[in-house]
Amino acid sequence: MSVRRRVWACALGATLGAVLSGAWADGDLPTKFTNQGSVLNTRHNLSQSTIGAGSVTMNPFRNDYGEVCVYCHTPHGANTTIAAPLWNRTNKSTTYTLYNQSGTSTITQPITTPGVNSLTCLSCHDGTVAVDSVINMPGSGKYQKSQETGQDNAFLNTQWTNPSGPDATTHLGLTTGECLVCHSAGAGPVGAGATDFTVFAIGTDLTNDHPVGIRFPQPVSGTDFNDPNQKLTAMAFYDTNGNARPDPKEIRMYDTGEGYEVECASCHDPHGVPSAGAGSVFNATFLRVTNAGSALCLTCHVK
Repeated sequence: MSVRRRVWACALGATLGAVLSGAWADGDLPTKFTNQGSVLNTRHNLSQSTIGAGSVTMNPFRNDYGEVCVYCHTPHGANTTIAAPLWNRTNKSTTYTLYNQSGTSTITQPITTPGVNSLTCLSCHDGTVAVDSVINMPGSGKYQKSQETGQDNAFLNTQWTNPSGPDATTHLGLTTGECLVCHSAGAGPVGAGATDFTVFAIGTDLTNDHPVGIRFPQPVSGTDFNDPNQKLTAMAFYDTNGNARPDPKEIRMYDTGEGYEVECASCHDPHGVPSAGAGSVFNATFLRVTNAGSALCLTCHVK
């Protein structure tokens, strides 16, 4: 364990010691959410309202706003710095290490800064912003313009009272020195019983993940890629059911001014997609298409 992690472990241990018990975290434990029905029953419900008394464990480290959608969306006072639907999260100007800096010789298309359909995901998963860093707090009448581009802990600390327990005083992001102090394999007694979130902590170095902000070949030539069979002004998608509209379970590319590009939301739907129709369990890690038999990969790639 690094020195930085030990320091955090000691600081968090005083608070968590009374509520955590059991073996050291040594792998990804089963989620307490059902992953069925709606985003309410998934890990993207950051209020954790459906997992019972255990949800209060995180109260010191994130505000429990008592609502599911508010961690990302607000009907009024949305973030004006990013063209995302009614966006309620902080949007920092983060510099990412892009895939074209990895030295690979297989890149044949231009790579640009991740687009809005990646930045919304990265606003949590790059670890630079707390998971509860919102602009417009529900029911409190509190709105902080400066939250659009920077995390204001004074605002987050004092303008909301957790309905389920002690107020948050530390607002953690999904990164090594914060959430992963507990939510990682071998985190020690501080993280006893905590699910391993390491795979979800992407960070700002994107070179070990599938490229985002990369242009999809247009027109498709050769035998390397499948051409999306539907193209709109701002989106190209694989219309698998023939209804001429992009459904949640269909892979898509986004055009935000630089041609159709692959983004995080090309393959992931943050609200969840039932794997076998209504009532079934959602695809793993919010995938639009299950990757059993490499089905997700083979939607775009010809191999």
